[in-house]
Amino acid sequence: MNKFGIGKSVLRKEDVRLLTGNGLYMGDINFENQLYAYVLRSPHANAKIISIDTSSATSTSGIIGVYTYSDVKEIKPLPCTVDSMFEFKKRNGSKRFFPKHNVLASKFVRHVGDPVAIIVAETLTLAKDAAELISVEYEILPCVIDPEQAVKNDSYTIYQNEGATDNIAFLFKQGRHDSIEKIFNQAEHITRFKHINQRIVCNSMEPRGCIGVYHKDNDNFELYTNTQSVYRNREVCSKQLGIKEDQLTVICPDVGGSFGMKGMPYPEQPLVLWLAKKLNRPVKWYSDRSEAFLSDTQGRDLVIEAELALNKDGKFLGIRSYAIGNMGAYASNFGPMILSLGSTKLLPGCYIIPEIYSEVEVVLTNKVFTDAYRGAGRPEASYTIERLVDKAAKELNIDPVEIRKMNLIKENQMPFTGPTGLIYDSGNFELNLQDCLTKSKIESYEKRKEKSKLRGYLRGIGISVYIEATAGGVPETSKIEINPDGTIDVYTGALAQGQAHETTFSQIVADKFGIAIDKINFFQGNSNLLPKGGGTGGSRSSYSAGGAILASTKSIIDKSRLEASNILEVKPEDLDFQEGNFTIKGTDKKISIFNIAKNFMNEKNNKDKNKRLSSFDSYTSEGSTFPNGCHIVEVEIDPETGFSKIDKYTVIDDFGVVLNPMIVEGQIHGGIAQGIGQALLEDTIYDNTGQLVTGSFMDYTMPRADNIPSIDISMNSFPCKTNSLGIKGAGEAGTTGATGAVINAIINALSPLGISHIEMPATPQRIWETINKR
Repeated sequence: MNKFGIGKSVLRKEDVRLLTGNGLYMGDINFENQLYAYVLRSPHANAKIISIDTSSATSTSGIIGVYTYSDVKEIKPLPCTVDSMFEFKKRNGSKRFFPKHNVLASKFVRHVGDPVAIIVAETLTLAKDAAELISVEYEILPCVIDPEQAVKNDSYTIYQNEGATDNIAFLFKQGRHDSIEKIFNQAEHITRFKHINQRIVCNSMEPRGCIGVYHKDNDNFELYTNTQSVYRNREVCSKQLGIKEDQLTVICPDVGGSFGMKGMPYPEQPLVLWLAKKLNRPVKWYSDRSEAFLSDTQGRDLVIEAELALNKDGKFLGIRSYAIGNMGAYASNFGPMILSLGSTKLLPGCYIIPEIYSEVEVVLTNKVFTDAYRGAGRPEASYTIERLVDKAAKELNIDPVEIRKMNLIKENQMPFTGPTGLIYDSGNFELNLQDCLTKSKIESYEKRKEKSKLRGYLRGIGISVYIEATAGGVPETSKIEINPDGTIDVYTGALAQGQAHETTFSQIVADKFGIAIDKINFFQGNSNLLPKGGGTGGSRSSYSAGGAILASTKSIIDKSRLEASNILEVKPEDLDFQEGNFTIKGTDKKISIFNIAKNFMNEKNNKDKNKRLSSFDSYTSEGSTFPNGCHIVEVEIDPETGFSKIDKYTVIDDFGVVLNPMIVEGQIHGGIAQGIGQALLEDTIYDNTGQLVTGSFMDYTMPRADNIPSIDISMNSFPCKTNSLGIKGAGEAGTTGATGAVINAIINALSPLGISHIEMPATPQRIWETINKR
C-alpha cells in the first residue's frame, strides 16, 4: 500500500515553501515600469454625485491620470452569476430588480466605499495623496440600513432613479403553502424562534489585489489576481472589456485565504486591465485592510422567523419560515441565491420533517453587497433548525438528546428525499450523535457542572446535529503528463486558497500510479494551462477536481497499457500495473510507465518531439455531497462579568472517503474557529447614516487563539455515492455545525435564570446585559 496514497496523513507539500517565506502572493508581484492605482471611495451611504473636480490631483507631479465613470463607461457593469441560473421574481410576479453595478459610480453612490474614481501614479503614496485633492460634491440622500425597515411601504426607495418602486429585489418561495398551513392549524404544539443571523466581514489573511498587463504587439492582456477561479475572471473581465477570452490570460499566485470573498471579479480587475492598455504600462492595485472592510463582499445578514410544528410527544410535523435577506447595495455573484435558496434548502437538517414552507424577501440596502462566506447559507439553516429543536425540547420538557433521536433520519432510510427535494445519499446521523455523546463523556457532565457551580460559574451544554450540501454538478478539469525523467505533472482547474490541493491531489496520483509524492509536480492558477476549468468554492474541489484527476490517471494508465502491450508483445489484459510498472502476469518482465513516456516521445511517427504521454479530462459529479456530523459544546459563564469560555468541544464528522485526515482536521479547526467567531465575537455594525462603525480590527472582534478550545475530532465514514472518489466536501462543515452548538450551550447555561434567547454574537456585554435585564 502506498504510504503517500489516499487516506494517509501526508505532511503538506506546500508548507516548506510557504513557511520559509518562499510563497508568491500578490504583494510580491511587481513589474518593471509598473504604475500604482488607488481607488477614491464614497464617504456617504447614499448620495447623488453633483460634480467631480480632479484638476488639482491631475496637475500634481507623479500623477499619471485620474479617471471617473465618464472615462471608463465602455467597461460593462459587473454581472450577477446566478441571475442567469434562476428566475427571480417579486411578490406580484414581476421580474426581480437588480441595479446596475458599474465599476465606478456614475451618478449615485450606494454604500460607503462605493468606488468613485481611480488614481494612477508612479507610486502608491502619490496616488493616495492625490486622492485627497479630488473634490466631489454630493447631494446626500436618505439611506436604508435595516432590512426590516427596507421592506416597509413607507421606507425610502433607494433605486427610484432606476425605476424601482420599493427596496425588495425579489421574493423567494419554497414548499407548499396550503399543506403547511393545514399542518400548523392541526399541530398540538408550535415552537417559534426569531433571530438575526448577523453580517460578517470575511477578513481573509491576505487582502484582494490585481495587476493589469497589456501587450500592444498582439493586443493581449494578462491579469494577475488572487482569486478562487482564473477561468471565471477570464470569462467576466473579457466580456466587460469587449474582448475575446483568448486575448486574456489570468494568473493567480498563492492565495492567503478567501472563504468565498474572492470568488468573483470586483471593479478593480477590469479597471487595471483597461488602464494597462490605455497607459501601455502595468498597473497594480492592492487593497489595505481598511479598504477591505468597505469594499470586500460580506456574509450572512438575515432576519429569520421560523416555526416548528410538533405533536405533544415531540414528533416533528412541519417547519415554516419567513426571512428578510440583506443583499446590500448590489446583486453580487452568488449573493441573491445564498440569501434565498442557500439559507432555506437545508432547513429540515438531519430530521424527518414531512413539510416545509419558506419565504425570503431579499432586499437592497445601503450596505456593502453580500455574497459567499464560509458555508454560504448552510450555517444559517443549521443554526435555525438546531435552535428551534432545543427550544422545542425545553417547551415540551423533553431531553434535547431524546427529541433529536426521536426525529433523526435513520440509516436504513437512505437514500432519503427531504421536503425540499434534496436527496441525502448516505450517512448515519444517529451514530454520529451517539458517538459524539460518548466522546464528550456526557455521563460525567453533571459532575463538571457541579464543579463549575462551586467556582461561581454557570455551565451549559449544547448540541448541533448538522448536515450541509456542497456544490454539485459543477464540471472540473485536469491534465496529467508523464515525464521520461520519472516525474508526473498534474494540472487542475481548481485553485487552492489554503486547502492544500498540492498535497491531496498529489496523493490521488501517488495512490493510482504507486509512486512517491515528491515525484509529482503540481500546477494551478493559470488560465492557459487548461482550456477550461471551474475553480474552487462550495467545498467541491476534493471530489470535482479530484474526480477529474482520477479520470486522468485512469485514461493515461489505459493508454500506457496499450503502449506497454505493444512493446512487451502481449495482450493488454495480461499486464498488471503496480508501482509505476507494467508487468507481464506471472513473470518478472516489466516496463516502467516513464520508459513508455520516453518511447512515446521518440516514436518515429511522432512529429512533435515535445509531445508528452498525457491525458486531459473533465469530470462532473452526479450531484451535491452531504457532509454531516454532530458538535457538542460545553461552556462556562461568569454571571458577574458575562464572560464565557468554551471548556470542551467534541466533534464527529462524516466526510465519506477522506483523502488526508490531518488536512481535513485542520479544515475543521478553521471552520469551527470562524463559527465561534460568529457565535461569540464578530458583528458588522453600521450607524443610521450608513457609516461602518466596526471598520477595523480595533472594533471588529476577530477570534484569537485563546478563544479557541482544544477540539476533539473523530470521523465516521460513509462513502458518498454521487462521485467517483466517495468524498463528501469538508471545507465548510466546521462553520455549519459550530454556531448552533455554541449558542445552545450558552442558553443552556443561562436557562436556570429564565433566559431562553440571546442574539449572536453572545459577547460578555450582551450576556451580562441579558442576565441583568431579567
